Amino acid sequence: MRTERNLTRLDRVFARLDREPERPAHIDVPKMSRHRIALFSATLAFYLAIVWLVVITSWLVRLDWLVMFFRPYQQWSGIHWFVDYYVVLGQRGPTAVMVAAWLGWRSWRQHTLRPLLTLGASLLLLNITVGAAKLGMGRLGPHYATTIGSNEMGLGGDIFPSGHTANAVVTWGILAYLASTPRARRWLSALSAVTSLGVGLATVYLGTHWLSDVVLGWAAGLLILLALPWCEPLIARAEVAIFDLRDRWRERRTGTAPSPAAPVAVPVSFTSATTAQTEAAAAREAAAPARSPRAPVYLAPGPHSTRSERTPVTPVGSRRPPHSDRLPRGAAASTARPLTGG
Repeated sequence: MRTERNLTRLDRVFARLDREPERPAHIDVPKMSRHRIALFSATLAFYLAIVWLVVITSWLVRLDWLVMFFRPYQQWSGIHWFVDYYVVLGQRGPTAVMVAAWLGWRSWRQHTLRPLLTLGASLLLLNITVGAAKLGMGRLGPHYATTIGSNEMGLGGDIFPSGHTANAVVTWGILAYLASTPRARRWLSALSAVTSLGVGLATVYLGTHWLSDVVLGWAAGLLILLALPWCEPLIARAEVAIFDLRDRWRERRTGTAPSPAAPVAVPVSFTSATTAQTEAAAAREAAAPARSPRAPVYLAPGPHSTRSERTPVTPVGSRRPPHSDRLPRGAAASTARPLTGG
């Protein structure tokens, strides 16, 4: 009786690492639905409200100063080493490399460039929007503040909104955006939210950002993730263009593609003289009657007899005269020629 082997969890993991034979048909591309548009509008309103509260030096700016004077890095100095390492999850270089490696494997496995192109589009939007806001508002950080209670705006800084927080929201949230199943999307959304929240609080703990910087960074990253469906048509066109460029490069390298200017010759069926002669000879051999096999050269023609029954034959050119009275070997002694002499 044949028993089937039960797959272990490790076997299933290695099976998932294999490349799929063709591009999966169930890849879900998010659409810009009404729900997403409502979330985008609400997040944009929240973003503008945070900027306005900081510009008018409201209660939010006073809360920033209270947190700064509390100095969390001194109150809980025992976790300082951990926060120094954890905040790396918001740095653009290390996080982009880690996420790009994962999405690169997914692109190879699913025969599509969409994961990598989506990551590139999100990082481009992040650099443009967050970078422009930082330079436009020019807010100084807590370590460089000049006047207690002021909003420190327009003084040449680049701290508002928090780039670490926005980068954490985008780079880890892109995994949830590109998830294949709703369950994976929910789990990855929760994981990216917790990670980005921890990164933002870590910058406040270290004193490198105001609390309002972190809140605005969360809103800036969420706006980019919510706006990505608007970029999907452009991403699809870029993928098609890249694949076409790859195909043309391969054809040029291998030289398999015919030149468009050169006429394509139509193959003509013909038979050479040598081929015709060979076929004629084969037909003649097939039509000829079957011949009896020839005897080997070393055997005499005719029926084969024993050596004792053969008649003596005088070799050609021999000087001995023929003896007609010579008897074959083995004859009786009485019939032998009588001897002469005294």
